[in-house]
Amino acid sequence: MNLARRLYLNGRAYFIVFCVMGALAILSSTMSKNPVLNPFAVSLGTPPDLMGIIAAASTIPGILISLPAASLSDIFGRKKVLLFAAFIFASAPFLYLGITSWWHLALVRFYHGFATAMFVPVAEAAIAERFSAKRGEHMAAFNSATYIGRGIAPFLGGSILFITNYGFHTLYLAVAIAGCTSFGIALFLLSENKTTRPVNIAPQPVKAKITTRKMLQGWLKVTRNRGSLIVSFVQACQYYAYGVMEFYLVQYMIDVANLDALLVSIVIGVQVISLIIFRPILGRLSDRYSRRSPIILGCTLSGVLLFLVPFTTHFAFLLAISIGYSIGFVFVISSTSPLMCELAPPNLIGTSMGFLSTIMDIGQTLGPIISGIILATVLSYTGLFTSLTILLITSAIIFTISNIGKHQYKPLETQN
Repeated sequence: MNLARRLYLNGRAYFIVFCVMGALAILSSTMSKNPVLNPFAVSLGTPPDLMGIIAAASTIPGILISLPAASLSDIFGRKKVLLFAAFIFASAPFLYLGITSWWHLALVRFYHGFATAMFVPVAEAAIAERFSAKRGEHMAAFNSATYIGRGIAPFLGGSILFITNYGFHTLYLAVAIAGCTSFGIALFLLSENKTTRPVNIAPQPVKAKITTRKMLQGWLKVTRNRGSLIVSFVQACQYYAYGVMEFYLVQYMIDVANLDALLVSIVIGVQVISLIIFRPILGRLSDRYSRRSPIILGCTLSGVLLFLVPFTTHFAFLLAISIGYSIGFVFVISSTSPLMCELAPPNLIGTSMGFLSTIMDIGQTLGPIISGIILATVLSYTGLFTSLTILLITSAIIFTISNIGKHQYKPLETQN
């Protein structure tokens, strides 16, 4: 019995290696943009009015490909899609080394964006199947592992730029090392032999020729599911607000609260730390007790705390709000993904995760754009953060009256 097969049979070891693969992949992806992307684009002479294209180029694939890729994983199997995503993580960094103009950078960023767009929803679907009895805990722990990679990336990338005096090629070689290591782990972990094929990663029996019609039928089933639509709406609202918090809370602390860079970094940093610490804990609670209650509580808590932001400029209060908001955010996202799996037919778990990811990306993309328009009006920051509160409280009310999660959810001890 080969080592990969033994790891698969040992669920804990398999999961740990899977998390390491995900952390390295997201470390590679994040380090390619933060903090290097802006100075690299400037060095290429990117026109100021086109900088937004560079920034958005890698997010567009999330809207375009998450759902199709996840649907294909339902048909062809998780393994093939995960390996293809890992290949992009490994190959994209080398393309940065040949960039000579800003539009080259936009194209490479677009290509690189396909990796995360495919990898995350398919990986979550694979985990949901492999650990069905404790999917909330394991999905949350996996996402925490990716956040560790996401959190390390700016510090590691910034250190490399500092040591090399903005040696962009050196940084992207480091990105390549992380991406290639993740690809190597994927090749090893997802290897299989024909006689001992892992059931949850293996392709389902399909006809020789897969048609677009079959995939569209899966999409139609998911979009006709009222529960899936409401859960996706709640997720989109959360990431709409999260996208705004990532960008405009920093601006508020600098422009209005007059905090220095160190204090700003602490307030933002605790959000990432809170996500890493609390996500697996709250994922376990949702497995054991309920998906429904954490979603309602999280939407309400995060909505109320965001309303308080424009009424304080004190560092301690902003830090407390940041931590409380992160906990509310984690309450929701630790339950929405596993609930989405439970609402979907067993053969469409990948499709449902892809749909959730697509709607989430739309919300996160729209958040900063719409909020920027609100900020430019006389409503300013008060209007901006109040609009987030209204949106999150509305999502809590809609989810509450929908009764989603009351009947579909099975407590941990009753699951097979």
